[in-house]
Amino acid sequence: MCRNIRTLHNFEPHATSEEVHAAALQYVRKISGSTKPSKANQEAFDEAVHEIAHITQHLLDSLVTQAPPKDREAEAAKARARAAVRYGAA
Repeated sequence: MCRNIRTLHNFEPHATSEEVHAAALQYVRKISGSTKPSKANQEAFDEAVHEIAHITQHLLDSLVTQAPPKDREAEAAKARARAAVRYGAA
């Protein structure tokens, strides 16, 4: 899976529409194999991003969990620590 697509469920505050759109864009880029579609494919690309963002938001709104919400800053700190181990401290 694309490393740029992050988990959006069960965070406080909830995922923003910008985060949902960014995830949809990364997904469409990944499966299409194109970061910038040609003019002939731009409309289909944009429509796919819009539809995937819409259904992603619907999914996030429908999911339920008993787990306490995750803290964005704490999760980011964990990711930085994993990256430091994986790639070495900068």
